[in-house]
Amino acid sequence: MPGPAGNMGYMSGPYFIRGSVSLPEAELMWRFSRSSGPGGQHVNTSDSQVELRFDLARTEALPAVWKERALDRLAGRLVDGVVSVRASEHRSQWRNREAAAVRLAALLAEVTAPPPKPRRPTRVPRGINERRLREKKARAQTKRGRSGRDWG
Repeated sequence: MPGPAGNMGYMSGPYFIRGSVSLPEAELMWRFSRSSGPGGQHVNTSDSQVELRFDLARTEALPAVWKERALDRLAGRLVDGVVSVRASEHRSQWRNREAAAVRLAALLAEVTAPPPKPRRPTRVPRGINERRLREKKARAQTKRGRSGRDWG
């Protein structure tokens, strides 16, 4: 049984997109490469940058409606139906993997969300409109009284 340090091969649990739908681990494609940024000489030898790719066009893990929405909203980001996310802000590949998976789940949650309900226009109550016009007339009257025509 692997201890806390021995679970490096596994991810820390399913990454839920929304509700009970989670990222299908079997369909995630990982690629590791050298990362730029902090880390000194360590960076030159370790593949800590993570690129996570997910084939959105061919997946069966998402409900059909979600898939349609996602394909539509991510049209500009997809390459052959595949969406990819990069993470390189951490020095450890493990933490970058976590970051990439969380980022992908958040992205899919955002693009599969139902469109907002249309706004129903409301009417301004008549009393409020009349009050506004009354106050406007009174203000105009005040200003008219300020012009120095009758000041002899």
